[in-house]
Amino acid sequence: MIHDIVIDELERHLSGGGISKNASKAFYAHLDECAECRTEVTQMEELSVVLRDLRFDPETAGEPVAEPSLGFYNRVRHQIVDSKQHEIWGLFSPGAAFFRRVAFASLLLLAGLGSYLVTRESSFGGTDAASIMAQHDPVSAHSDSADRDRILVTLATWHE
Repeated sequence: MIHDIVIDELERHLSGGGISKNASKAFYAHLDECAECRTEVTQMEELSVVLRDLRFDPETAGEPVAEPSLGFYNRVRHQIVDSKQHEIWGLFSPGAAFFRRVAFASLLLLAGLGSYLVTRESSFGGTDAASIMAQHDPVSAHSDSADRDRILVTLATWHE
């Protein structure tokens, strides 16, 4: 674990101060005493040299640089944004597949209820005036409610 004095000096360097130019005497004294911090700083310097070697220099490059295809950066940006949205909203929503399944189950339920209601309605017979009049047979035995329905239909459809 790097100690605070080294972290402070590295932050000062990253802000543009530079370690070799403005490093404090306490920083160097700490590196002389602490082998762990000295190893960490040495590894950081070696990594910095490697990264500098990997930097592209157009003057020393013999071949032209390959340009990405049109829209490449835009596609990468959209993928990053999409992945961030999925990470954030993944906690709150189960995803599109879940909602498709819910919609499909709702449609099946609607179809089942609709067919049930259609079969129930056909068992009751018609409720319009013509079907009530056609169902009534004055000669056969029937309930009083059938007479009531017939009288209501007769009154409702009577014209002078």
